[in-house]
Amino acid sequence: MATGDKAENAAQKIKGKAKEAAGKAVGNKKLEAEGHGDQAKADTKQAAEKVKDVFKD
Repeated sequence: MATGDKAENAAQKIKGKAKEAAGKAVGNKKLEAEGHGDQAKADTKQAAEKVKDVFKD
């Protein structure tokens, strides 16, 4: 996995966790869902990068 992609995915996951926490704190279900979605996107991208790495070897 490229270091830049890994860092970008980690940043997106952290951003998602922050959104989710903020949404929970203020009772905003939409913001909470957006945060959860951001985390899911980051996890999916990370999994795709790992698959690419397997086929590079």
